[in-house]
Amino acid sequence: MLTTQRKQLILGRLKADGQIVAKTLSQELGLSEDTIRRDLRELAAEGLLQRVHGGALPASPTVVDLQARKQISQEAKAVLGKAAANLIQSGQVVLLDGGTTHVHLVRHLPADLKATFVTHSPTIAVELGEHTSCEVVLLGGRLFRHSMVAMGAATLEALSHIRPDLFFMGVTGVHAQEGLSTGDLEEAHLKRALSQRAAETIVLADSKKIGVASQYVIAPVRELGTLIVEKSLPEEVLSPFEGLGITLLRA
Repeated sequence: MLTTQRKQLILGRLKADGQIVAKTLSQELGLSEDTIRRDLRELAAEGLLQRVHGGALPASPTVVDLQARKQISQEAKAVLGKAAANLIQSGQVVLLDGGTTHVHLVRHLPADLKATFVTHSPTIAVELGEHTSCEVVLLGGRLFRHSMVAMGAATLEALSHIRPDLFFMGVTGVHAQEGLSTGDLEEAHLKRALSQRAAETIVLADSKKIGVASQYVIAPVRELGTLIVEKSLPEEVLSPFEGLGITLLRA
């Protein structure tokens, strides 16, 4: 079998099964695991999959710049944002991560909501500025332009004085076994720190983020309080998340 044929087979199997187990595939094709691993490395370098221990998972298509992310799954993000906004109660302190989905959350907040929002995203802060009944706390730090959020020691220092009720975390991948992930190492560390300050962490994930992985792990999925997903997702896609001790909210 030619290399190109093997790679097409791997991508086809990945799409059908949601994962590749290198040992199993090598036995099926009568090839060495080294050959399969080499194919996986090359496909990963092209951004076509994400290597994990023992094989590969689909790569998140959302590891792109902010402008590109604005064009992805707009209708789904609006639905998820509305469902998330309904979880916020007056008087709460809410930590909002950066991300295009969270823009939709802000746009669905009730006009009379009285809450305090803390964010390290200038984009989110501008959106929150329209809600005059809410307090807005903007955390400072070095601007990470890929996601348009502040990061670094200054961000963590400001965060250390706040205990949010809710943290809405932005991610690029949600996988039942491989956890929550994103495409930048420092951002992954910051998201974990933000999550550890909050009483509950919530993730909004459209279909393109479910069952996929990015390079840097934030935390296991079981550390979430709530995972908000599209109700149109088939049960077999969501079933791996059942029994993880989290609330699965279908929007």
